[in-house]
Amino acid sequence: MGDSDKLYARQDVSFGSGDASCAAWHYIPRVDHLANEAGSPCIVMAHGFGGTRDAGLEPYAQTFATAGLHVLLFDYRHFGASGGEPRQLINVRRQLTDWHAAIAHARTLSGVDGNRIGLWGTSFSGGHVVTVAAEDDAVAAISSQAPMLDGLATLQALLRNAGWSAVAQSSLAAMRDQAAAISGAAPVTLPIVGAKGEVAGMSTEDALAGYRAITPPDWVNAFCARVMLSVPTYRPIRSVPKLKCPSLFIACSQDLITPPAPVRRAAAVAGDRSHIVELDMGHFDIYRGEGFTASSSSQLDFFCEALAPVQR
Repeated sequence: MGDSDKLYARQDVSFGSGDASCAAWHYIPRVDHLANEAGSPCIVMAHGFGGTRDAGLEPYAQTFATAGLHVLLFDYRHFGASGGEPRQLINVRRQLTDWHAAIAHARTLSGVDGNRIGLWGTSFSGGHVVTVAAEDDAVAAISSQAPMLDGLATLQALLRNAGWSAVAQSSLAAMRDQAAAISGAAPVTLPIVGAKGEVAGMSTEDALAGYRAITPPDWVNAFCARVMLSVPTYRPIRSVPKLKCPSLFIACSQDLITPPAPVRRAAAVAGDRSHIVELDMGHFDIYRGEGFTASSSSQLDFFCEALAPVQR
């Protein structure tokens, strides 16, 4: 299918965030049944732990754009095509700032109704969208897919799957990297994903093959280890009671990385304005095949309903 046959166009855009610029793709729908006099809804998207926009997220963006939704899919600072030094730095507060900057930019895009901004997050960013929406009451809807909602639960899962030795080694690398950051030395890095038993951000039985299946050949499998010191205390589930917008939570019942129990708790706490879909699969199965079909169709239905045009 040529570009002229698609129901959307894609443009390269960028926006400032903090001390650097974030690269993004703006998907522009060619159908307008979700538009009102102010424009059409826009879904803001970004990846999880160490991911880039070209690592399995394009099919979701294409699905939304084909249905009439604008999409802004961006890379965090320090990753992919975005600026920022050092490279491969995962910093929770910086990434949240990038989300707020992306939302602000989405509201300025031609054809976008700034009052109908939806957020889409997966894994680590599944927690980010909860935190960001709790901070921005104007966000109209969120979808949180296989989310990291409780860093403490994620650490416990890491202990179960990788063992104390691997956790101790990653913690030591994190302290060395933090010291390097203070002294101005080169970062100490770890693999984002590794084989079972390897010291890495994720090293469950399905992690290496699952992540590699969605990443492009030039994807960099490394991250600055210092973030491991902050992950256990990052608990987006605490922000759930502050959510005022419709929320979709998608849990994977066989997820060994971001356990489903916090997802179920979050949906229960969010109450009547939340929906939960539970899929019988692992953390990385959701990006391909039946997992993608199930998750993307649920999310599309949710966003089309939550962001439907208001008749005035």
